[in-house]
Amino acid sequence: MPTDERAVTMADVAARAGVSRALVSIVFRGVPGASAATRERVMRAADELSYRPDRRASLLGSSRSRTIGVVFGLHHEFHTELVERLYQAVGATGFDLALGATAPSRPESTAVRSLLEFRCEALVLIGPEMQRRRLEELALQVPVVVVAREFRAPSFDVVRTDDEQGARLAVEHLVRLGHRAIVHVDGRRAPGAAQRRRGYRDAMAAAGLADRTRIVPGGLTDEDGERAADALFAGRSRPTAVVAFNDHCAAGLLASVRQRGIAVPDSLSVVGYDDSHIAGLSTIGLTTIAQDARTLAESALELAVRRTDHATAPPDQVVVAPHLVVRASAAPPSRRRTDR
Repeated sequence: MPTDERAVTMADVAARAGVSRALVSIVFRGVPGASAATRERVMRAADELSYRPDRRASLLGSSRSRTIGVVFGLHHEFHTELVERLYQAVGATGFDLALGATAPSRPESTAVRSLLEFRCEALVLIGPEMQRRRLEELALQVPVVVVAREFRAPSFDVVRTDDEQGARLAVEHLVRLGHRAIVHVDGRRAPGAAQRRRGYRDAMAAAGLADRTRIVPGGLTDEDGERAADALFAGRSRPTAVVAFNDHCAAGLLASVRQRGIAVPDSLSVVGYDDSHIAGLSTIGLTTIAQDARTLAESALELAVRRTDHATAPPDQVVVAPHLVVRASAAPPSRRRTDR
């Protein structure tokens, strides 16, 4: 192994493996021209020398970047979980990921533009807020996979949770516990909010509670949940259970109702959505609807990689089933209370 402090080069690997530098280049570019035995010898020499090729340099003369761009919301915990799952899955594909984060100070359009400039071969957009027309225009430039947002008959691939089913699972669980006054704190215009509202209404109707349906504006954050609590208890009619748009909205609502002296779950049961990290905290103990982040990420990545070679194939739509996770925030309604 070289004894000086300079970086190990491809020439060092070639010398250790006893092959030409050109053969080493062929092996690391993954193109035909080297036998299996030669590839194994080169990779063993690279490991012994702790050599790591500079992929950016190797791609300069190539027409392919072997990179999938991912646009996600920096402030959405479930988005970051999906990104982690994408990283766990990408190693076996021969591709890398490039991230384009969105934030209040960085719009979605900026994140997309930066990834296009990076020559990404496909884009995975997690919970995009851009209009359908813009998504269709983008799909004409580069293969697009939308995650966590429903579209009917789209011209791009979609991978999403069955959010209607998720909301139904939450309501059905509360009905089995004996609740009748069940309110939905929704996500306003957030991706998935319309489907969860629809699932809530359908489940209430199926339980014979259509006339008890009540939807309170909420949102994605703890602060949205706190504001929703004000609306929940503004009138004389008090719910015995709440289905929140997501776990953070539920956590904010929990904090607010507890400050009012309302015991959870004795006087109010709360169900969240996403099964994010906060839901499992001992101080929260939130019953929630879990999305299968691993399956969502793996399906999205598989479609994105496939699109890099088959861009004109008909679009796919993958719908993943959610499941209920029972914790301490939901229980039968207190006998001391009467639903009226």
